[in-house]
Amino acid sequence: MAFNKFNVLHWHIVDDQSFPYQSVTFPELSNKGSYSLSHVYTPNDVHTVIEYARLRGIRVIPEFDSPGHTQSWGKGQKDLLTPCYNEHKQSGTFGPINPILNSTYNFLSQFFKEVSMVFPDHFVHLGGDEVEFKCWESNPEIQGFMKQKGFGKDFRRLESFYLQKLLGIVSTVKKGSIVWQEVFDDHVKLLPGTIVQVWKNQVYSEELREVTAAGFPVILSAPWYLDWISYGQDWRNYYKVDPLHFDGSQEQKKLVIGGEACLWGEFVDATNLTPRLWPRASAVGERLWSPEDITSVGNAYNRLTVHRCRMVRRGISAEPLFTGYCDYEYKT
Repeated sequence: MAFNKFNVLHWHIVDDQSFPYQSVTFPELSNKGSYSLSHVYTPNDVHTVIEYARLRGIRVIPEFDSPGHTQSWGKGQKDLLTPCYNEHKQSGTFGPINPILNSTYNFLSQFFKEVSMVFPDHFVHLGGDEVEFKCWESNPEIQGFMKQKGFGKDFRRLESFYLQKLLGIVSTVKKGSIVWQEVFDDHVKLLPGTIVQVWKNQVYSEELREVTAAGFPVILSAPWYLDWISYGQDWRNYYKVDPLHFDGSQEQKKLVIGGEACLWGEFVDATNLTPRLWPRASAVGERLWSPEDITSVGNAYNRLTVHRCRMVRRGISAEPLFTGYCDYEYKT
């Protein structure tokens, strides 16, 4: 990462499938929610990653995505998830985090207090994307809460209720928050300085305009999803992106604080991570650090082929951009 001028590791450390973060306060989260007890990040592992990154000028920002993407959380934390119903009976399945219980926020307060002490960076990524409302809609207790609060049938208001409480919890432990764009799109009342990450590829320039017009800083990742694989030299498309190409004032454009290349793990593990990432992400790094008037794809290709060979020489299994060779062959 440092060799390619990336200075932040956004660590999406847990998701539906597994909870590998080993919490000292809530050890059952990883004991019951991880793939296996050999596939966890111990406190020492986390400290090692943070220190290794620090020595290379890289910040580590963890993401604990909620209220969706939390199926693994429920295995080790009783009553955290919402029970789903089918024809007035519990179906045996669970949905997003249950936003109507006091116990939910007691748990989150203790959990993020621990997170704030483990991760030194000022920011924590809170996720907030792809929240499925169907389970909430089916649950009679949720329905009663919605009626009591006057939310009608607008479950975005329930999502907002949860996220505003979560933002408050994180603020009390002196951390700033990053959220995915749905949190902004669903009109959650965000605290000043909350960073919005734009990831949806449909007309992301319009999203940049709207978020910055509201005064919030932005990270752009929509055009740089490296897990979306296509035949050919897709790095060219990554390089052609101009993060500031949207209809906004200079003050708005100052709120675009950076970009992020995302590599999600559905089809990635240690066997293919490195060649899938490099040098495709190198093109993103060059784009983000280059002046606006440096746009020649041909010149970038010449630089990146040389840089790819530098990585190969260092023992990094970076894939080729096209036909060609390096003076130093990769050796396992």
